[in-house]
Amino acid sequence: MDSARGIQRFARLFTNLDQTTSTLKKISYLASYMEDVSHKDRLWAIALLSGRRPKRTVSTTLLREWTRELTGLPEWLFEESYHVVGDLAETISLLLPPPKKRSFYDLTYWINYIRDLEDLEPEEKRIRVETAWDQLDMTERFIFNKIITGGFRIGIGQKTVVKALSKLTGKEESQIAHRLVGSWHPDDTTYEDLILEDHVFDDISKPYPFLLAYPVSDDPEELGDINKFQFEYKWDGIRGQLIRREGELFVWSRGEELVTHRYPEYEAIARGLEKDVVLDGEILAHKAGRPLPFQMLQKRIGRKKVGKKTLADIPVVFVAYDILEYEGEDIRHEPQEKRWRILREIVKTAGLEVLQLSTTVEASSWEKLDEVRQASRAHGAEGLMVKDRQAAYGSGRKTGIWWKWKVDPYLVDAVMIYAMRGHGRRSGLYTDLTFAVWDDDELVPFAKAYSGLTDEEFREVTRFVNKNTRERFGPVRSVAPELVFELAFEDIVKSSRHKSGIAVRFPRINRWRRDKPANEATTLEELKVMLREPHTDQ
Repeated sequence: MDSARGIQRFARLFTNLDQTTSTLKKISYLASYMEDVSHKDRLWAIALLSGRRPKRTVSTTLLREWTRELTGLPEWLFEESYHVVGDLAETISLLLPPPKKRSFYDLTYWINYIRDLEDLEPEEKRIRVETAWDQLDMTERFIFNKIITGGFRIGIGQKTVVKALSKLTGKEESQIAHRLVGSWHPDDTTYEDLILEDHVFDDISKPYPFLLAYPVSDDPEELGDINKFQFEYKWDGIRGQLIRREGELFVWSRGEELVTHRYPEYEAIARGLEKDVVLDGEILAHKAGRPLPFQMLQKRIGRKKVGKKTLADIPVVFVAYDILEYEGEDIRHEPQEKRWRILREIVKTAGLEVLQLSTTVEASSWEKLDEVRQASRAHGAEGLMVKDRQAAYGSGRKTGIWWKWKVDPYLVDAVMIYAMRGHGRRSGLYTDLTFAVWDDDELVPFAKAYSGLTDEEFREVTRFVNKNTRERFGPVRSVAPELVFELAFEDIVKSSRHKSGIAVRFPRINRWRRDKPANEATTLEELKVMLREPHTDQ
């Protein structure tokens, strides 16, 4: 038994998980914690680790203000401390004086304590928060602060949580994974009902865990005989699961968000299908027979209500590429080629424009398939999916089932003009960088990137920023335009929101171009040549 008490146990779990990169150790730490705490604390721990956090009940502005008054720090010094540390919850935990007393309430108590703040007046909130701070140690305060700001995260995936629960309960990982998806919340279930009870789920909206793909290696021939695989275009939309059960429709995103209301076009699918099914596929903006750029779909993602104009300008289809349930029966264990035959017949019988079957491609050799892949952008795709015809549908990232073979990214040489410190372990380094290209004699910003360099390279960038800062805008530093980096990105479209007139998708640093002077960087005109033009009838 762990000698820690109350929230100390969760703080110790947090520390243990944060200090190891070993998946086996993380599983062991999680299983030991779960075994040692109440079922209610287990449930809340599972919720927190799977992203089901209580909503924010205190603004960060108030937390900053209360901390400054408790510590006597001027605003500028607090903000400088924050920019060095890189995390507000951690900054507050480090600056506060030691607690005057200790308490040992459990995790559930503190979560309810935080939730009870919601309807209080600011001064009442302050008293309650300061009372909590005064009885928690540094790590416990950090966890309290992360939960209260709605930003609690630990660097483990749901797969690790599933494995730990499987170890604890003896249940199959696939069964645990299925139980953890969907819209459950600790307020409307118990640990027993969610994890332990052997029952058929009453929730007809419940999705299945998604199967994820591995990238194809540099040599696709390592996969073996090309005839073993099915090949489809990889679409640039939002991964989704479309569920029709008992005549009702439910649409889930891969992030386990129920998004049915955002895509009213799919109601036609519920009416048009003759049988209950669960389909895996892509939510894709689509018009005039072609996919639209992903940036068009983004305009619909965050809207609670989709108006007539948006529906007309950015219609969507559901591109189905797998079927997981047919007439109430889980068929994920069936081979890919059998599931595909069932899916193909369902889509054909429905005959709906809004429900499309994923496009397959043929090739006699890996070399020929590579040629098809390289031409994917002409079809509005971002590469190919490679699927083992005999494989069952798994959950999570399983080897030997699906692979993604994306087209080579766009590459440009850009000049770094702004820098800002990162967060977490890189909070002392300038890692959030802004890049520009030449528009005649002016450098125009067009992209931000914060990944792609080693820690040593980021330390070198940081030394450059410290010596070559021109202006300061809060945490942002304007620097001498001397460093050139090769940026990679997946797509480029017109954008009225950016000074450059363009927007790129998934920018990251590919390499440091130490061999190239700033005046030889890419021009805006060269970028515009790469533009993917939207449909003229939009």
